[in-house]
Amino acid sequence: MEPFTRYTAIAAPLDLANVDTDQIMPARFMRRPRDERYATYGFHDQRFTPDGAKRPDFILNQPPFDAAGILVAGRNFGVGSSREAAVYALAAMGFRCVVASSFGDIFFSNALKNGLLPVKLPESAVSALRQAISASPGVTISVDLQTQILTAPDGSTHEFVVPGFARDCLLRGLDEIGLTLTLEPEITAFEARRNGG
Repeated sequence: MEPFTRYTAIAAPLDLANVDTDQIMPARFMRRPRDERYATYGFHDQRFTPDGAKRPDFILNQPPFDAAGILVAGRNFGVGSSREAAVYALAAMGFRCVVASSFGDIFFSNALKNGLLPVKLPESAVSALRQAISASPGVTISVDLQTQILTAPDGSTHEFVVPGFARDCLLRGLDEIGLTLTLEPEITAFEARRNGG
């Protein structure tokens, strides 16, 4: 997993509340292999017509938002089922951070475990960010996980909090398996002692 320290990217506004994980990653794609096609699964039914053409009216299909790395969403983002593949799809689309006033609990946890930073801010701040992004397409947002500060396009700053353990893992670029592997010397030594070696 790539470490997340400071990230600056074009931001895209998604002015929708209660976006559930089935909207982010439709269930019919769940059995597909996790490969380059995952980028087309994210928000599939909003992004594409039944015959596969891009819907020009969907915000994430419009330049420069189609190259965004930060998504500024409505409240209750990622609610619904526990599908971790919703995070995979967002990451495959190029997102490293989602900003919202609230998240589904399981989505929030899955995001942190897979290198996607969920940033919770007050609804008024999130709404102002979406308005600023919509008014000036292509503007960037910076997110500093070390200081836990988001810098808006106008230079204003917003503090956010990420749970300590998850923050440490993101800063170090470690998922749970990677974290366990940092203990490999101790594990090997224990196994040797246990086996009488």
